[in-house]
Amino acid sequence: MYVSRGAARARASAAVLGAALLLAACSSSGDPKKEGDGDKAGAQITQQPKEADPFWVNPDSNAARQVAAYRKSGKDDEAGQIRKLAQQPTGEWIGPENPEQEARGFTDAADKAGRTALLVLYNIPHRDCGQYSQGGAADGNAYRAWIDGVATGIGDRSATVILEPDAILHLVDGCTKDEFHEERYDLLKGAVEKLKSLKNTKVYLDAGNAGWGHPDQIFQPLQRAGIAQADGFSVNVSNFYSTEDSIAYGKQLSAKVGNKHFVIDTSRNGNGPYKDGDESERWCNPPGRALGETPTIKTADPLVDAYLWVKRPGESDGECKGGPKAGEWWPTYALKLAQGSDT
Repeated sequence: MYVSRGAARARASAAVLGAALLLAACSSSGDPKKEGDGDKAGAQITQQPKEADPFWVNPDSNAARQVAAYRKSGKDDEAGQIRKLAQQPTGEWIGPENPEQEARGFTDAADKAGRTALLVLYNIPHRDCGQYSQGGAADGNAYRAWIDGVATGIGDRSATVILEPDAILHLVDGCTKDEFHEERYDLLKGAVEKLKSLKNTKVYLDAGNAGWGHPDQIFQPLQRAGIAQADGFSVNVSNFYSTEDSIAYGKQLSAKVGNKHFVIDTSRNGNGPYKDGDESERWCNPPGRALGETPTIKTADPLVDAYLWVKRPGESDGECKGGPKAGEWWPTYALKLAQGSDT
């Protein structure tokens, strides 16, 4: 349901070191000219004001490269639309092969820019129940080693981690086989403990979205997965429910798990959820959607720590509605999301 590790991940693995080197020469002062001078993609992407949005903008993202390509071909209107995506911080989804290298590269680049890296960990065994983003670590020991690699890569640098989108939800909705439940709880709890042992890392366990069910169904699983040790939970990751509905859902759930704070993925919820077509695939590349609130820590509710773009807008949900494989950049869809935010 979220991000696969095909060509998109290979590109990210190659780009991460370049991004770290790129920002080594960039000023963290927010000076557009200085930061733009180091932008290899030619899109002149700069960081957002730190006081409202402390998260790192990757100047070499797929969106930034698309801006540069449109500018080069004289498509200034399209470049301007895609810039809406490229100039915002988005989640960096750590791949399975080189977790330490990727985590170090992203956090080092963010640190050099004076920002916080937003990382998404999505590698739990038996991931996504055989759907578009199926896969994950081979077994529990492989997952623990992967988490250890991520933690080593982060070190003492500042990071905010979204931990395993859908992993708990799929324990509750019957998607994940019963035989894997106990191990999954143990892996999630261990991951929270490991990541929270780091000096400057915040961890948010994923807790579904406003449309899947009721908080009564997931609060105890969250507790078993270690929510007490985490900084909070995330909602609406890669989904389209409105910020208002997501706040309502999050506040109900928070009240059941010790008033924990939460973050909301607002990357594509500008027009709310899609309500036509096959109900089971309304989440997958729905048409007519739009970018939501831009990332910020200045939110509408004291329990909401941030609006984040966890899902990278413009990357496919999967091979549905004409889309490429999950996680691959889809310029046509990206452009429609950006244009939709104008209406």
